[in-house]
Amino acid sequence: MERDTLRFLCSVLIKSGTRLELCKLLDPSVFEDPLQRVVFEEIRGMGSIDSRRLRALLPARVTNRGFPDFDLDEFLAPHEVTEKEIGQLFESALQLLDRSHPDEERRPD
Repeated sequence: MERDTLRFLCSVLIKSGTRLELCKLLDPSVFEDPLQRVVFEEIRGMGSIDSRRLRALLPARVTNRGFPDFDLDEFLAPHEVTEKEIGQLFESALQLLDRSHPDEERRPD
């Protein structure tokens, strides 16, 4: 779920503003894996940035945070995300949002 959320946040299929808003809502503590938490913090730290630029900058930023063997392509594998898969990745993000705000109920559609 954590990795799927990060794949979603790096996807070219979402707008930078959407990424920014989701990052504001997500609590970094819901990422239990240290590498995944650092990746999330770096994505959030870049703010509203084009996904291609984000992908270009992310490896160096994660490496500078203490993960010298970080390989973005391997981390995001499978690299290509279809529009159908983006819904599944978004659902992972929603599940982490629920963990970020356990006292709030998500409204039904």
